[in-house]
Formats: sequence, C-alpha cells, structure tokens
Amino acid sequence: MSTLSNRSGRKPGKYIGILPVAMILFSGSAYAQGAVDAMRLAQPDMKGTARYMSMGGAFGALGGDLTTLSMNPAGIGVYRNHEVGVTVDLDAISTSSTSSAGKFGASRTPFLLNNLGGVLTLRLNSSVVPNLNFGFTYNRTASFNNRYGGSLGNLNTSMTNWMAGVANAEGVTVGDVQYTNNYNPYNPYDGYAAPWMTILGYQSFLINPTGNPDSPVWEGQYSAASIQGPATQGAGYYNVEEKGGIDSFNIAFGGNFGNFIYWGMDFDISNLNYTRNTLYGENLENARVESDQGIESTTSDWNLKNWYNISGTGFTYKLGVILRPIQELRIGVAFHTPTYYTLTQTFSAQTEAYYNGGSTPIVNHSNADKNGNYEPGYNDLRFVSPWKVMVSAAGVIGNKLIVSADYQWDLTSKMHFKDPSYYGGYYYDGPNYNDYFNSSYNSYDADGTNAAIKSLYSDIHTLRLGAEYRVTKNFSVRAGYSNVSSGVRHEAEIGNVPVYTAGTMPDYSFRNATNYITCGLGWRSGGFYADLAYVHKNNSSTYHAFSDDSDAGRMMSPTAKVSFNSNQVVMSLGYKF
Repeated sequence: MSTLSNRSGRKPGKYIGILPVAMILFSGSAYAQGAVDAMRLAQPDMKGTARYMSMGGAFGALGGDLTTLSMNPAGIGVYRNHEVGVTVDLDAISTSSTSSAGKFGASRTPFLLNNLGGVLTLRLNSSVVPNLNFGFTYNRTASFNNRYGGSLGNLNTSMTNWMAGVANAEGVTVGDVQYTNNYNPYNPYDGYAAPWMTILGYQSFLINPTGNPDSPVWEGQYSAASIQGPATQGAGYYNVEEKGGIDSFNIAFGGNFGNFIYWGMDFDISNLNYTRNTLYGENLENARVESDQGIESTTSDWNLKNWYNISGTGFTYKLGVILRPIQELRIGVAFHTPTYYTLTQTFSAQTEAYYNGGSTPIVNHSNADKNGNYEPGYNDLRFVSPWKVMVSAAGVIGNKLIVSADYQWDLTSKMHFKDPSYYGGYYYDGPNYNDYFNSSYNSYDADGTNAAIKSLYSDIHTLRLGAEYRVTKNFSVRAGYSNVSSGVRHEAEIGNVPVYTAGTMPDYSFRNATNYITCGLGWRSGGFYADLAYVHKNNSSTYHAFSDDSDAGRMMSPTAKVSFNSNQVVMSLGYKF
C-alpha cells in the first residue's frame, strides 16, 4: 500500500488535538449525555445484613434490623434495645459473553463491607410512647464490579462506517476535522462543531472524505465487493471493566405509639463512584483506507480505548410507617424522595491504528492541546433519581414462623437531569499556569437528556418474598426470592430508539430482569447474634458496540449476549443490649 496521506500538515502517529469542549459526544447530540448513566445510577440492588439478604430483602413490614433503617425507616421504631453490628460480603462474580464467535468467560471476587451501624434506644416508660430510637448506619447500596468481553465474530459492518454516517448526518467538512496552528481544543468558540468521533476517526484514517472537501461524502473502512476492490472481511473484539459502587450514610430516628404504630424517618447521604474502562477493536482485511494514491484496500488493525468516571454525592429523605393491628400481622409503607446528586463526569479516549501490517501505530488522544499534552474532559451535572414507594406485609405465626412480602415501585421514567447551577469551567491549554482559562460555556442540555430517558426507560417494579423459621430458641433458618424488572422499553431493546451514551463511549448495554435466590442461618445467644446468608444473583444484558438507530442512520451494531452470575456469602455479627 502507498504511504498514508499526511493529514492536517502533521505526520501520522503524532498526538493530535481533537475535541472542542462543547462537543463531548460523538453523535453530535450533546444533550443526550448521561441518558444511559441514568439507569445505571438508579437501578436497585440488594445489599445489607445477612438476615435481610437471606430473606430476599423482604423486611419492609418487619423492622428490627440495621438494613431497614435505609429501606423502611419505620423499622427503627421496632427496636426495644440498643444494637451494634457489622456485615461483610464475599462476592464471586462470573460473566459469560456469547456471540457468533463463541462463548467467553471472566470472573472476579471482591470483598465488601456491606453494613456497619448501631441503634440507641431511649426508654420513656410510657405506655403511649414507650421509646424513641436513634440510629446510624453505613450501607453499600450498590456494587458496580463487573468484567466481561470477547470476540464479535465475522463483522457485517464496521464502527468506522458508523463514524462516517455520523459525519454525513452532521454535515461535517474536512476543514471541521483538520488540525491547524490556531485550533484550540478547549475553546468552543473556535468554530469547530464537528462531532467527536468524526474528528478522531479522520485523524486516525478510520473515515475517508470523498468529493468536495466543503461538502464531502464520508466513507468508512468496510465495503462490499465493488469495482474499487474486494469485499472487506474481518472480526471485532471488545472488553469492558466496571468498578465502584454507591455508599450511603444513614441517620434515622423513630419510635412507636402504643406498640401499634411504628414510625421512622431517615436522612441519607450517598457517595457514588463509577469507573468504566472499555476496549473495542477490529481486524479488517481489504479495508478501504486513504493514502497518497487515493483510497486503497489494505489491512486495518485498530482499536478504541475509553476511560470514564462519574462521581459525586447525593441526599435522600425517607419516611415510613409500620402498623401492627394484631400480633400476627404487620403492614408497612415507605416513601423515598429522589436522591439529589451533584456529579462530575470525567472521560478520555484513545485510538490506535496499524495499517498494511505495519508495526508503528497511529495514535490519537482526546482532549489534546496543540503541543500534544492531553487531559481528561469533564462535565458537571445534577441528577435526580426516581421516587420510590414500598408497601409490605408480614405474618408472624406462633413466634416460630415469619412470612413476609414487599413490593417496590421505582418511578424510573421520572428520573431526570438538571442544568448545572453555573456555566463554564477551567480547562487546560498548555504546560503553564497562565494556560488555564474559563471557557464561560455550558454545553449541557438537560431537556434533551430527559427526553432521551423517557424514550428509553419505563418504571421498575420489584417483588421481594422471605421466610424465617425458628428451629430452636437460638437457631433459625431463612429463605427468600426477589425479582427486579428491567425498566427498559421494548422499542429500545430492539434498537428502534437512538441511544446516546456519556463521555466518549459509543458502546452500551441494557440490563434484563434480575433475580435473587437466597437462604441463610441465624444464631442467637443472649445479646449476641451471628447470621450467615447465601445469595445467588442472575441477570443478563445485550452488549452493543454502538447505537443501532442514531444520527448515522439505521445500522445494525455488532452485539453479544452477556450473562452475569453472582454468588455471595454474607456474614453479620452483632450485639443487642
């Protein structure tokens, strides 16, 4: 193959500035960043004490457990003694990815601190108001630890063609994606309005302009057989690693009226941290690549690496009531306000391309300045998670058997983003202190993001069932089951709705329904207790390399079915006094 064309007056392989801050999305639709993140942040998980988890989380009408302070805070009103406790969790996670290329597996075993806290009881010696209780707990309410990947088999298209489709839809010119001495990747007023993927794709020779440079037709590397050359063939591969979780710190207080009405409220401060590292690549034969002799057929081995993090804090208020009309029956109701998050997204990307069997890659980074220095891009945002409503019932039979059920409704379709309370931010534009400046620009459109959320998601419904049988005065056995619905609209699942992702990642996945099967043991002696739980969690999702229906037009993405299985062993130790 002939020598690659020298684009933008620079030699291939140099780091090239590629990203105006105003256009951090490859699709050109900057309003939609965070739509996929929204569900990730809002999806309920089951984490807590071993007793709570062994009964499938069905504790909304029972109380008297440290986890219930953050579920139905009325559970704190059931306490008649002080308590301190701690819960640890060993989670063996395995994933399998299935595509036309076969089945690939991965695993990891993180060790987590699930719950830590205590309750203080103030006895009032009154038959009307017997006690007031105060509690503090730490809870790991969600864990994002996952790792999966594999081969995508023989490709019927290429992500490069999708990049070209985006460029055509956005009317990108060659001048929009060229690097000049005056180009400032952090100044949105330089006039560069090209989507991110088209800039990176052009600089890495992944997309080719044909015709008039001021109104070109963009082409990707994949082509069917034609007079220009043989058909492109090749395979894709991908890898995804997710880390982090949501930690909540709960301050609760409550009490009861005549041992008939139990009440409680909780103030929850959440700390969220989610990191996603992804790799997508293609190995193509007869790829269409521009050279100094025009567009030729050659080998193309290229990959896209992405790093993404979203982190911040949030606040939630929870209120609950438990009624005990008779000794054998308890009914619970709880309301959770949305969690009001203040978040920061941070992201960066890199392409690496080898052509014609060469050993020297063409490497490009996002957010690079004119001198080759690069920093992660970022975006500040506000997120309001769904309202939650819980109704519960529990039966107590002869002080031997407890049977309980919870229903939880998460108004996921109502979750939304809000515009940041300020505009602009300080961005790096060189090695010296004076190279930092305020862009005075806000590129985030919450209304567009919220419209995307409504098109993708519906409400989530959760059913929890649990039972406990006291074998002896000191020993109990438990079992439970929980089902959490998907919350993804059918139109989105089948690819009829555009999916815009956050940061610089084109890939995404939608989770199907989640099932938990649980069991456990409990032992009491005096004030001391020890509980053990086993929890099997299963769900699946479909990995998409990019959106099937987007600004690039209808184009079926390479996909893989991903199955997640988690086997947790949870142990709680505590003392009541």
